[in-house]
Amino acid sequence: METINFVSIIAMVKTILRDYAKLACLLLGAMLLFSFKADPDTRELLTWSNRILAQDYDPSGDAKLKKWELNITDDYFLRLRKTYQNGKQEYFSCQLHSFADLDYLGTTAGGLIRINAVSDDIIVQTYNDRKGDVDSMATTLTIPVKNMEAEQVDSLRNALLYFKTAPPVGGQ
Repeated sequence: METINFVSIIAMVKTILRDYAKLACLLLGAMLLFSFKADPDTRELLTWSNRILAQDYDPSGDAKLKKWELNITDDYFLRLRKTYQNGKQEYFSCQLHSFADLDYLGTTAGGLIRINAVSDDIIVQTYNDRKGDVDSMATTLTIPVKNMEAEQVDSLRNALLYFKTAPPVGGQ
């Protein structure tokens, strides 16, 4: 009968555990890579951009505007939906991969942000319009704003340039 060397058994167990630990680390790393495609800074930048757009959007120029929604989605679509008292809706959408640049016309008190796309990449749709529903494409989206500092305009421009090439938030 052969005797089992205690030291050999410990060495064998260590080798097996080390191999399993390497495999577990590789699997954990792969899971993290696929579940978090965007880093936390990207999520914070997206949250900041949406907060700035929401707080600085100026609906006062549209007297018959009932409600509006303006946001950037996790997959980097800039969307603006306006609903008027008569039921008419205007919808604008631009995938930020098509973002070319941002211009600002006005003062700190009030002005216009002009989102420029590479080409006719901004979707424009109207619903419930007396003149008929329209689907078209545009190169520029104009957003009225108020109380926007020059630093905010620059930061928003830089955020949109970042979203142009960033991986989607939340692994979508």
